[in-house]
Amino acid sequence: MAPTSTKKKGGKGRSALADVVTREYTIHLHKRVHGRSFKKRAPWAVKSVIDFAQKSMGTELVRIDPKLNQALWAQGVKTVPHRNSGRRNDEENAKEKLYTYASHVPVLSFKGLETTVVEAE
Repeated sequence: MAPTSTKKKGGKGRSALADVVTREYTIHLHKRVHGRSFKKRAPWAVKSVIDFAQKSMGTELVRIDPKLNQALWAQGVKTVPHRNSGRRNDEENAKEKLYTYASHVPVLSFKGLETTVVEAE
């Protein structure tokens, strides 16, 4: 007889409402678009930012700032830059209670950058 699985089913995951914060991430887009055909790199980079924000911030709804979209497409469809920040916001009358707002943070150098929690203003 096969052993039965003792996995927990229907358990609750981490609550996104518990820690509403603003974080700055460095997303390494080069490894996410490596091997992708040239005409699909920038659209794939936008999708990769959305996937990264969903996984790291724990929200289903991700909104891309127009400045971030413009920065991803600035060098054309072939090459994409590397840096943006994820921001999590509250909205009362929304379908989703929380959403992630990904915006662009221009930096001079990517050396030594780490994930930081931005203090509320």
